[in-house]
Formats: sequence, structure tokens, C-alpha cells
Amino acid sequence: MTGRQGIDRAAAALAVLVLGLGILTPITGRIDLGVRLVMTNGRVVVADVNPNSVAAFSGMETGMVVVSLDGRQLVQLPAYVYPSPGATPDPDTGAVPQASPIGIVPPAPVDAAIDPSVVAALVAGPITSVGAVTAEDFAAGRPDATSWGVDDGYLASELRSSLGTVMLGMLLLFGTAWLLGSGRAGPALRELAQPAALAFGAVYLLKPLTITGSPIGTALFSVLLPVSLLPLGLALVARIEPGDERRLAILAVGACTAGAIAIGVSRLGGSVGRESVVALVGLAGGVTAFPGFVVAGPFRPRAWAPKPAGPSGETVASGRVVRSTELAVVGLTPCLAIADGIGAYGFVLPLWIAAVVIAARLTVRPLARLASRAQLQRDLVVAATEAERARVAADIHDDALQELTLLVRRLDAAGDAEGASLARGVSDRLRAICGDLRLPILDDLGVGPALDWLVLRIERLAGGEVRLERSDGTRPPPDVELAFFRVAQEALSNAVKHGRPPIVVRYRSTDAGASLSIDDAGQGIPTDAGDRAEREGHFGLLNMEQRAEGIGAILDVRRWPAGGTHVQLEWRPR
Repeated sequence: MTGRQGIDRAAAALAVLVLGLGILTPITGRIDLGVRLVMTNGRVVVADVNPNSVAAFSGMETGMVVVSLDGRQLVQLPAYVYPSPGATPDPDTGAVPQASPIGIVPPAPVDAAIDPSVVAALVAGPITSVGAVTAEDFAAGRPDATSWGVDDGYLASELRSSLGTVMLGMLLLFGTAWLLGSGRAGPALRELAQPAALAFGAVYLLKPLTITGSPIGTALFSVLLPVSLLPLGLALVARIEPGDERRLAILAVGACTAGAIAIGVSRLGGSVGRESVVALVGLAGGVTAFPGFVVAGPFRPRAWAPKPAGPSGETVASGRVVRSTELAVVGLTPCLAIADGIGAYGFVLPLWIAAVVIAARLTVRPLARLASRAQLQRDLVVAATEAERARVAADIHDDALQELTLLVRRLDAAGDAEGASLARGVSDRLRAICGDLRLPILDDLGVGPALDWLVLRIERLAGGEVRLERSDGTRPPPDVELAFFRVAQEALSNAVKHGRPPIVVRYRSTDAGASLSIDDAGQGIPTDAGDRAEREGHFGLLNMEQRAEGIGAILDVRRWPAGGTHVQLEWRPR
């Protein structure tokens, strides 16, 4: 099972889990007001209040005396008694003067006639509403004591209405999977369909868990949210080329996921406040935003980004910008969804989607069409060039070489050894030119044996050791083999001209891709070699970069600190 298959399977399993929770919670979930009651000396008292609960937000505190529970009046509190209405309004203002109380009934708190076993059952069962006063007001019997109350009516209504939010999450889940999986949003995003769909819809599918008021529900939401974004974060990390940037992205994704999960676990103890929500939004969003930002290219080394060479290079760069923009948008969208789902703004995500659609139609898609057209034109030019090379090689082989072979035989037969030797030299040279134009061994046996031939030939010119280390596995596609061979030709030619032996060529091919490296022991390539080559008309380096770009490979050309030039070509199947 490949890494992509593992990510897709994890995303599918998580999607089933969050979808099930999103549907079942509004239907079967119970409201937790966040208050725990106990009976002390015949009174029902508030024993504990969750600091993140509805009861805490309503002002209820530990130690209050409960006067009503689940709609049953447990204690009748003293209250002022006023005379019957009948006061005469003021003739000038029309205001009715405030009547003065004429008594207090009852004079002290009076317990309602309820069986203690019934009260005990109410305390032990699910709590739907609570009314309470402070212990000081209760002891003093103040008729003007403030009564604090909380009930689950509003939350129950919110929980039922959260089915609409779940429907939005389902729309994002299945709609994103269809849009990206079908390739309508761009071929670069097809492989991200399942993890992106889960990341976009997760916050809306999990939102009912926060409405229940349960510490377990809010903790489960805080844990499952970053975990649901993790497959997309890992899929974006896989798009980053190996190196420091990928390691940094992996650390960032791991830190953000661990931090968000830690917040979720801490919510079980009810020890977090509003700041934890802000931290959760930032950490969960960072799971996808950070790798999306890195994969878009801001940290990419210059050696990884081939320099433009005329119109074709400029349009290739445009295509790279299009792909980078698409990946950055996918990485940032879950952040907007989280801000919209947790903050309940209701407009952040629609505005973001509208902006992305407008930008895609006005800028990104035109660039994509331009890049596609340029890619097609470049492929046609490369194909035409290789066809012409093959035609010229065939003409030389079938015409000039055949006649030279006959000439050598006639000269040998005539006893002209010197003329025959000269003719053989010309024949060998023409065969070498044919090999440069199109090497039959490349088509028949692959790039590994072709590199064997090339290294043997270069070693005669280098005046020193040229060594090949190869590990042939699965043969890459023909266009990839051709690009590898041409890059090796150019790099070895430069090593002979500008470097010195020993020259080491390493080639490796597997199912996961192919890699080629050429190292020499010369002074090393200057840092401005690419710019100088373009100005001075030496297009060897630019040709290697275009070969790499044509097959979607990465070319890294650099100078070792101790001297010597390193050329690295890495290709991975898409």
C-alpha cells in the first residue's frame, strides 16, 4: 500500500466517523448544562459548575441553594406583597405611582411538599432546568434576592437546528470529493480529493458536539477536528520535495496536531476558557495551512525552480504558479471553514469560495490554459527535434556509413593501408555522431546500459577516472529515459570541459521513481552560472533545466563547499 493509498483510506475512515457523529448527535444527543447537584442537610446545593458550560455563562456558582429543579418548585422564597391595583395616575404625567409593599410572604423560605425520594431522583437524573440563589441570600431570607436560572430549552433547539449545519458539512464533503476527484478543479488536485473533502466538511459535521455542552463532546470535537485535517496536511507534505522544507513542514504539522489534541484533552477537566478556542482555531488551521504555504513555493530553493528561457520558459513558470496557487488554496480553505464553523459567522467561507472562483476565472485558469498550450508546443518541438535526430542518424547509417564500409573494403583489397585506416577513423566518428543523435541502446535496453556506453566514451576524453554506479529496477517511460540520458550527456560534457576527474555518475531506478547524479572534482560551478550562460549564449544548463521541467523532475545544480560540481536529477511518477 502506497502512502497516498494510506492517506486516502485514513481520510475515508475518518469521514465515516465524523459523518456518523454529525448525524447522530442532533438526533440522540443530550444537553449537559454543566452543573452537578448534591443534597446537603435536606437542601439541594450546587456542588460543581463546569467553567465552560451554559450554567457558568448564566452566572451559576458552586454553593448556591437550588429552589427549583426540572420545573418543580423545591423552595418558596420570601416575596414582597403589594396592595391591589387602584392607584390614581398623576394628572400631569399620567404615570402610576409605585406602590409600597405591605408585607412579605412567606416570612422565611418554605420547603415545598415534595417527597424526598422524588427530590433525590431529580438530583440523580438528567437536569433540564435549575433555579438557585446564593447561600447568603437564602439564609437571610431576603425577598429581593436574585434568582439564577438555566434550562436546556435554547440548547435543545440549537441542537435540533444544527442538522442544517450538518447538511452543509455533507454538501462540502461529497461536493468537494466529486469536484476534485473528477479533475474539474485541475489535475494537480485530483489526488487530494478525499483528504480535502474531509478537511473542508469536518468542522460543520462535528459542530453539534459543541452544542451539547458536554465536556466529552467539546473534547471530542477538539480532538477530531485536527485529526480530520491531518490527512490533507500529510498529502500536502508529500508534495514538498525532500529536504529541509519537507522536514520543517512535517514538524509544523505534528506540532499543530499535538497542540490541538492537547487542548481537546484539557477540555475534559473543564479548565480552559475562551483563549483555548482561539488557540484551537490557529493550531487546527495550521495543520493544512503551513504545508500548503510551503508547497506553494515561497521556500523553494532557486536550484529547484528552472529559470525561464524565452517564451516557453515563461509559460512553464506560469503553469508552476497555477499549480502552486491551487495547492495553497486547498491548504488555506480549511482555516476559513474552521473560522466560519466555530465562530458561526456564516459568511467567511462563502466569501472565500466566491473570491476563489472569481480569481480562477479571471487569472488562474487563463494562466493554466497558457501553460498547457506552451507545454504542448514544447512537447511538439522536443518530439520534432528527436524525430529529426533519428532521421539524420538513420540517413548517416544507411547511406554514408554503408559507402564508407565498402570504401574500407576496397582500400584493403587494393593494399592501401593508410587510406583504409583514415576511412575507418571517419566511419568510427560517424558512428559516434549517430550515437549522439539517437542511441539505439537507449530504446532497446534503457538508460542504464546507455549510460554505460556514454561513460566509456567520456572516459577516453576525460583523461582520468569516470565511474558509473547504477541500480536498474523498473524502466521509466521513454520520454523520462531520454531526458535522463540527455541531461547526463550535457553534465558529463561540462564536467570534462570545466571540471576534472574523478567523475562519478550514479543512476538508480525503482517503482517509486528514478534519480541521476554527476559529481566531479573541479573548482565547481559559479553561483551565477545560469544567468551568465543565458547572456553569453551557452544554453547547456538551460537545456538541462528544460529537459527536467518537461518530465516534471527536479534538477539541482550546485557547487560543493570543498569544490566540485554536483548535478542531481530526481523524477517521481505522478
